[in-house]
This record gives sequence, structure tokens and C-alpha cells, in this order.
Amino acid sequence: MGRVTTRARITRLQGTQRVVRPDTVVVEEPLELRVDGTALAVTMRTPGSDIELAQGFLLTEGIVTGRDDIAAIRYCNSTGDDGRNTYNVLDIDLAPGVALPVTGIERNFYTTSSCGVCGKASLDAIRQRSRHSPAHDPVVVDPEVLAVMPSALRQAQDTFDRTGGLHAAGLFTVAGELLALREDVGRHNAVDKIIGWAVEHRRLPLRHTVLLVSGRASFELTQKTVMAGIPILAAVSAPSSLAIDLAHDAGLTLVGFLRGDTMNVYTRAERVGTGNAGLDSVSISTGAFDG
Repeated sequence: MGRVTTRARITRLQGTQRVVRPDTVVVEEPLELRVDGTALAVTMRTPGSDIELAQGFLLTEGIVTGRDDIAAIRYCNSTGDDGRNTYNVLDIDLAPGVALPVTGIERNFYTTSSCGVCGKASLDAIRQRSRHSPAHDPVVVDPEVLAVMPSALRQAQDTFDRTGGLHAAGLFTVAGELLALREDVGRHNAVDKIIGWAVEHRRLPLRHTVLLVSGRASFELTQKTVMAGIPILAAVSAPSSLAIDLAHDAGLTLVGFLRGDTMNVYTRAERVGTGNAGLDSVSISTGAFDG
């Protein structure tokens, strides 16, 4: 298995002082996914939880609907310059009757650690229909419970403490219990690993849960949340306009700028409250709305 961290020689500057010393940095390596022997995708990721990553990717891309659609996943004998297995290629066998995905120029599955949808031909190609729609999930989460989730996520990030270079995704119950946490150099990979964990344990759809991400809420992360049937997506930073549109259309509660006891609820705000009381709302008019 590949390393999660490595050491680099750096020159640290502080004022007029220059100190040469080793530093711990996060590893980023490619992972190629092959389905029934055919190359499907290459993603840049932090090694670890690769099978979960593969399963989450297949689920959120609409290729499989659950664990029973996957017959086997194994590392291929991909060797590096030293003749050792790189553990950077996974071969996935789909179950009998599960159709192979259609690939080609019009649907490019190359992804990077920063943008999982770069290279897709159009938005229509990445708007998947989820079999686990969150729209009718009656879940309600107390804003005080939401408020402490970022600190709980941060405290559980072991590798971040050593590198400062990883994103994290955490799956919580609405009572605030951390069910699963995954770290990765890529935001979308961390979420795929969480969803792949749910696929492996046959926990889909992930009703009555909250997915917290350590960065912004992009369209892609929102899509992945919807595909897994998660009713609430919270981010410590901003959502994009397209993420808000998708959350609205899918019936997902989207929370941004979750910092302490302040947060912005962009869609389905009735899910954020105490019991069935919901939030007390104050309407503030600023004249023209700048959309």
C-alpha cells in the first residue's frame, strides 16, 4: 500500500533566519480505475481507502446502485521503477447483468484532486438521477449540533495535524455522532471514500445523516451527496451557485459558512431547527437582490 505522507527537505524562512530541515508532506499519486479490464478513470488521490474511493466513484457516477452490483475489486500488478507494485491501479469486476459504462471523448473520466468534473463534456453528462433522493427525508438537525461538527471533524484529522495539506469529509448522525471520516488531498475523493464506506457496509441510502466537508461546497460534492441519499450537506466555506441550484432541485439541505454558531442555510432551511419548530426567521430587505 502506498504511503499517506512523505518527507521533504525545506528551507524555512522566519525574518532573517533561514533553517534547513525536513518537513512532512501529504502524498498525491494517481489511481487508475479499470472496469472489467477497460480503463475508466484516473484520479489524483492520497493513497488509502482506495476500494472505498472506487466504490464511491462508481456509485456517484451512476455506474452501480449498490454493493451487489460489484463482483470484485483488486489491485493490479502495476510496477514502478523499483519493480514493486505501486498499488495505483484497481480492477473492478461488475456483477452479471450490470452494464459497462459508455466512455469516449464525450464523457471524459479524468479527474484531478481539485476538480472532479474538469473535462466533462457538459453539465448534462454529470447530472445523475439518484435512486436515493433526499427530497422526502423528514430529518431535522439542531443548529447547536451542527455548530460543533467542524471541531469534531478537525479533532479526528490525524494526518492533517502532521501535514496541513488534506481535505476531510465526515458523516454524522443528526445527534452529532461521527460515523465515518476520510481524508484526501482532493475534496471529491474524501467524499467518494465516505460514500464507498457506505456502499461496502450496505448502508445506502444514508438517510437521517449530515455530510460535512472541510472546504467549499461545489456542484460535484452536492451531486455526490444527492446520489447517496444524504439529506444535509454542510460546508465550512461557500457553496457555488450551481451547487445551490442542484440542492434546490434535489430537495437537499445545503449549509455553508458553518463556523461556530453562525451558518448560512441556502436550501430546505426547515431541516435546521429544534424538533419541528424550525428556525426563527428575520427577513432583511436590501433593495435590489444581486443574484
